[in-house]
Amino acid sequence: MQTKVRKAVLPVAGLGTRFIPASKATPKEMFPIVDKPIILHIVEEAVSAGIDTIILVTGRHKTSLEEFFDRNYELEDTLAKQNKDHLLKEVQRISKLANILSVRQKNPLGLGHAVLCAQSAIGDEPFAVLLGDEVMYGKPNVTEQLVNVYNKEKKSTVAVMEVDQSEVSKYGIAETKKNPGKMEFSEIEHLIEKPKPNETKSRLALPGRYVFTPTIFKILRELKPSKLGEIQLTDAILKLAQTEGVLAYSFNAERFDAGDRLGFVTANIEFGLKHPEISEPLKKYIKEKAEKLK
Repeated sequence: MQTKVRKAVLPVAGLGTRFIPASKATPKEMFPIVDKPIILHIVEEAVSAGIDTIILVTGRHKTSLEEFFDRNYELEDTLAKQNKDHLLKEVQRISKLANILSVRQKNPLGLGHAVLCAQSAIGDEPFAVLLGDEVMYGKPNVTEQLVNVYNKEKKSTVAVMEVDQSEVSKYGIAETKKNPGKMEFSEIEHLIEKPKPNETKSRLALPGRYVFTPTIFKILRELKPSKLGEIQLTDAILKLAQTEGVLAYSFNAERFDAGDRLGFVTANIEFGLKHPEISEPLKKYIKEKAEKLK
């Protein structure tokens, strides 16, 4: 079995209903965070973690995701003739970032099913999963942090973060042997998908970064669908925790739910404040706006 984490699965088949009407014709993963689409932020995170092959699990009307990472000869020719060398280099860089593969999730049968769709492209080796609407910023990045833990412990590792009690019902929640602190990890004992307030005392949420051994595929194939007919990734992780063991890792990074309208706007502001061209005028605008709102 290949032991190095060199492949990543990006489940991007969702309809993006929280962004209708904007997402009616444009995949939410192509929405820009300043001047980069969400999907590029995520692929760059994976590549920075040493991953060289990206498997996009797509649905209908998502061909623009594949095309984004392909060569665009007409655009390159136009940029070259206009002497826009910096833009030309960026366009060419994107097409060379990684080996991009695409598989189709023909039916929306849950996140676990989406991951299972990538099995033939992954084979018998460990791999990462990065959700297509979670943007994270850190050095080292979150995927790299998970890969580092996996390399040391040789166990599947999932990112967790502490959320407010009022937010618990929005996430898969991990119960661990001890509460992992910053930059620490602990064995998972139990997982609950979107629990009610009285179902768990834990506030450790799974925000969408994982590294798995290939054993997860066998579990997903044998897993019974939920009441909604979906294959839940959380259920598979729990079974994996009961057999091989799974680590919950408390990562160190900024995290934005770019699949949520407020999270998307917040991400644009935060990345705008880091952008070399617009950071200063943006700071000025925010300061002036804050004064007016007093």
